[in-house]
Amino acid sequence: MLDNLLLLIASGLFSGLLAGLLGIGGGTVLVPLLVTLGYVPVQAVATSSLAIVITSLSGSFQNWRMGYLDLQRVILLGSPALITAQFGVHTANLLPDYMLLTILGFLLIINILLGNLRQRLATRRTSTSTKTSKIFPIIARLGTGGTAGFLAGLFGIGGGVIMVPLQVLFLKETIKVAIQTSLGVIVITALSATAGHALQGNVLFPIGLILGAGGLVGSRISTSLLPKLPDRLVRLCFYGLLAMLAVYTFWQAWQSYSRM
Repeated sequence: MLDNLLLLIASGLFSGLLAGLLGIGGGTVLVPLLVTLGYVPVQAVATSSLAIVITSLSGSFQNWRMGYLDLQRVILLGSPALITAQFGVHTANLLPDYMLLTILGFLLIINILLGNLRQRLATRRTSTSTKTSKIFPIIARLGTGGTAGFLAGLFGIGGGVIMVPLQVLFLKETIKVAIQTSLGVIVITALSATAGHALQGNVLFPIGLILGAGGLVGSRISTSLLPKLPDRLVRLCFYGLLAMLAVYTFWQAWQSYSRM
C-alpha cells in the first residue's frame, strides 16, 4: 500500500512537471500507470482527469501570476474545443482501435515535421510573420481550438499534445506561449471531462487527489522554470516527447491489430 502511495505521488509530480514544461495534461503518463495498478481503463481515464484539473489549474494560476497567461487566448481556444471534442468521440466509436492508433502515430510525426518546417520559415520571414499573424486572429483561434478539440476527442488524449503544435503552426505563437495557453485550455477541458465521468461514478476521488497533489507541486516548479529555458531546448523536449509517443502508439496499434 505504501509503495503504491509513493508511486502515485511520484507519478503526479512527474505529470505536473510535464504539464508546466510542455503544456500537456499528463494523461499519457497517468492513464497507463493506473491501468498497470489494476484499475479499469474508464476509471483510469476519469481519475486522471481529476488529477489533471488540479495540475493544470495550479500551473495556469502560476502562469497568470507571473503575467504569462492570456485569458482571451484560453477562452477562444477552449470554447470550441469543448463542443468539437464530442464530434471526435462520436467518430472514434466508428473506427477500430488499431486504425485510430495508427492515424494518431502518423499525426504525431507530421506535427514534428511541420513544427520544424514552421520554425525554419519563421527565421526567413521575420519581417512578415507578425503581420500575417494579425489576419483574422479570432477566427484562427476558434478554428485551431475546434480542430484540437475534435482530435483530442477522436484519439482520447489530452488536447495539449495536439494543441501546442497547432498554435505554433497556424497561429504563429512561440513554443512557450503555446505551452502556457494550452495548459490554460486544459483546465476547461479537464473540468468538463471530470464532471461527466463523476456523474457516471467513474472517478476514484482519493486516488485522483493524491495524483493531483503531486502534480500541483510539479506544475509550480516547471511553470516557474519554463520562462528561463531557451526556446530551442523547450522545442527539443516537446518534439522529443512526440517522437516517443509516436513509437509507443505504433506499437499499441500493432498489438491491437494482432489481437483481432
